Amino acid sequence: MLTETHFIAGGAAAFCLIAVLIGFWLAGKRTAALQAQLAQEREKQQEAEVRSQEALMRMMQSQASLEGRLAQISEASTKNQAELTRTLEERLDKVSQRMGESLDKTNKNTTEGLSDLKTRLAVIDEAQKNITELSGQMVGLQDILSNKQARGAFGEVQLKDLVTNILPPNAYGFQETLSNGKRADCLIKLPNPPGSIVVDAKFPLESYHLLRNADGEAQVKQAVAAFRTAIRKHVKDISEKYILNGETAESALMFLPSEAIYAELHATFPELVEESYRAKVWIVSPTTLMATLNTVRAVLKDARMREQAGVIQKEVTTLLTDVERLDSRVENLQRHFQQAEKDIGEISTSTRKITSRAEKIESLQLEEGESAEAVLETAKSQPNKE
Repeated sequence: MLTETHFIAGGAAAFCLIAVLIGFWLAGKRTAALQAQLAQEREKQQEAEVRSQEALMRMMQSQASLEGRLAQISEASTKNQAELTRTLEERLDKVSQRMGESLDKTNKNTTEGLSDLKTRLAVIDEAQKNITELSGQMVGLQDILSNKQARGAFGEVQLKDLVTNILPPNAYGFQETLSNGKRADCLIKLPNPPGSIVVDAKFPLESYHLLRNADGEAQVKQAVAAFRTAIRKHVKDISEKYILNGETAESALMFLPSEAIYAELHATFPELVEESYRAKVWIVSPTTLMATLNTVRAVLKDARMREQAGVIQKEVTTLLTDVERLDSRVENLQRHFQQAEKDIGEISTSTRKITSRAEKIESLQLEEGESAEAVLETAKSQPNKE
């Protein structure tokens, strides 16, 4: 039993020894392969060093040649750059001169336009002021006295009060003389048509007093006849004296100083009222005259407003023309600025191209035997993205 154990141990030791020997043999073989590979790498490195030295010599020769050629190119580039700088300065001087002249001209035109605009605005302000004054002159309704028992010349006084309280001062006149030599108690001045209207205040109060004071049937008949005759005559006189073709309106007003007389006339003598209508003589009382004068005031206000509106419209039209002219001049100035900006942009582009081309020339590496002219042609033929 002990012998088999020793035999097995001896076999294992022999096997281990054989394995170690095989390992040493393989390691030696690998070492030999590595040494051979290192020798090959060393040879290649030596060859590369030789080639590098040769390339370095050729590079030094090429660099010397390139330095000479670059000196020539640099001299030519300096000359071209000086010429370009001079050209750019001349163009900038011309652009600055044109821009200065354009700005002076535009400034002058703008000043003139603003002056005209200021004048037009002053005219508009004056027209607006006239409208405001006209509105202030249009006074409101006033308390009108109505005297039911007219006395003496109260009709003319009451007529004057009514007219002066309602109409503006330039819309009426008292005791105006017409072309036929007749003097009107009041002349209301209206634009044509309808034209000026005459208001007569000389109502025959005597016949009315007789009618009121009549006692008995005979006196009443006599007073009624006298009253009709006086009214007809007065209507006829007004129609003949105060209705003038081409000078006054086609009608006139007969003012009754009392509402009582006006009511009595319409209630008792309607035929006289109809006759006055046919004669184009309108009979008015203080109340109806007040309404008529307010209508006249509205007509005058509308006429003045139309007149002032025409002036304003004319000035606004002129103002719009001036503004259009100013806008056109501003557009011309804007075009000048745009042209100047375009020229400066083109100059900047040319400068960038020159700089880029010089950088490309500096980065070139000349081959042996290549001339400076060929280098320049190569640089010019390369695309420039600027």
